[in-house]
Amino acid sequence: MNKSVFAAVSSILVLSTALAGCGGNAASENKTGAASGTHEQVLRVNLHSEPPTADPGLADDNASSAILRATFDGLMRSGKDGDITKSVAKDYKISEDGKTYTFTLRDSLWSNGEKLTAKDFEYAWKRVLNPKTAASYAYQLYYLKNAEAYNKGQAKAEDVGVKALDEHTLEVTLNNPTPFFLELTAFYTLYPVNEKVVTSSEKWAGEASTHVGNGPFKMESWKHKNEMVLVKNDNYWDKDNVKLEKIVYQMIDDENTELSMFENGDLDWAGQPNGMLPIDAIAPNMASGKLHVQPKAGIYWYKFNTEKAPFNNVKIRKAFAYAIDRKTITDNITQSGQTPATNLLPPTMALAKEGFFKDGDVDTAKKLLAEGMKEEGLTKLPPIEISFNTAEKHKKIAEAIQDQWKKAFDIDVKLTNKEWKVFIDDLHRGNYQVGRNGWNADYNDPISFLQIYKDKTGGNNDTKWENAKYKELLNKADAETNPEVRKGYLADAEKIIIDEMPVIPIYFDSNVWLQNDNLKGAVVDAMGNVDFKWSSFE
Repeated sequence: MNKSVFAAVSSILVLSTALAGCGGNAASENKTGAASGTHEQVLRVNLHSEPPTADPGLADDNASSAILRATFDGLMRSGKDGDITKSVAKDYKISEDGKTYTFTLRDSLWSNGEKLTAKDFEYAWKRVLNPKTAASYAYQLYYLKNAEAYNKGQAKAEDVGVKALDEHTLEVTLNNPTPFFLELTAFYTLYPVNEKVVTSSEKWAGEASTHVGNGPFKMESWKHKNEMVLVKNDNYWDKDNVKLEKIVYQMIDDENTELSMFENGDLDWAGQPNGMLPIDAIAPNMASGKLHVQPKAGIYWYKFNTEKAPFNNVKIRKAFAYAIDRKTITDNITQSGQTPATNLLPPTMALAKEGFFKDGDVDTAKKLLAEGMKEEGLTKLPPIEISFNTAEKHKKIAEAIQDQWKKAFDIDVKLTNKEWKVFIDDLHRGNYQVGRNGWNADYNDPISFLQIYKDKTGGNNDTKWENAKYKELLNKADAETNPEVRKGYLADAEKIIIDEMPVIPIYFDSNVWLQNDNLKGAVVDAMGNVDFKWSSFE
């Protein structure tokens, strides 16, 4: 869903799965009937965990995202070739000053047969911004005029720069020219919702019987923590290009079981972005040529709770960050194209040619720790705890870092494993000390990473870190129309966050997966998202 924004940003990477085949025994034993010639269009995928929600206004995680991309559609969508393309919007115009977008909507329906109008977009966006909604992704709409003020209780809903002029016309007014705004309209937070459905029940998005979307698929059943079934939405405006009749999502958090089901033909896709492969399966499948590997604009990092000792001290945070040997992790654990990260921004949007610190610099780490402890009046560190969600990879990485920190600082580190929904809730509530996390860009621009930490009360800023100069630089970047000057502001902001280290960059990520040989047309974009809208079995 992303385009180049300026010279430092690469063009979008897309993988058409029609060009590469893998899948081992799954192709010959595929339960869809593809091998037998029946070509039943049923795709079986693993989600790894229960989606916390199927509400686009409240979602902020990978599992929910997978369901939303299938059951909803935005003004724009990432197309077959990965480029941003018109979807619910059949046309759009941009004013000369770049601040006003006028979208003309095509005739389209909700999955329940009701007419979808421009008012549904206006309602959805203002709902996300409504302080009562408490949407963690509300800041994605701050580019709209008066959006931030409304979200912070300083303006009224009618002041926000989005308005349905009539059923088919949506006018959007921005604070400043925003080069990635069209890409942003393809992101799930900006999907429309059906006001009548949403207001009828707070739990509308929690059950298949009450869920209503406007995407290529609709929800048929949801057996919580077990299975979700999506079926083709016959009310979708582009239904003629949707070949799959059904997507069956399993919710299995064991990687070995996922791989076994794939090898037995019970899954057509194993691994990322929705599932996981066992670490031990990476190397042999890489060697055999069966493994799909695609770099993405994503990072694997650890977050500090900067409001809890000892990580309220910047030198102690930097000490723990410097002591990690990232190359050992990417060489021996992830093993599939990941690269050690000593800066914050991935290669597709990098602003610094080199990293900001030396990987595995234990000597500097020890020095910083001693200085930080002296500043805090500590003679001994309190207990250190790493929290992570259930997955073999996360556990192995945590164990490696646990061992590295013990050797560097002669301390004991506790590891705490939590089920995904509990884990992510605890992160948002600040109920953690050091927490595993990852971030895929929502659009291919540095601000997609940097804006997370603009405000300590921001929906995804679980670190509670804030810096006035950092915020000032991001505000200047938002208002800057010269790409090179804007780039300089963002580069200076990255230096600040690395110098204060509220998060530990560990590695820049890649998606790795296996898929049925007969599955064609799945699109994995540069952000690492997969879209099955154009998929089919051949």
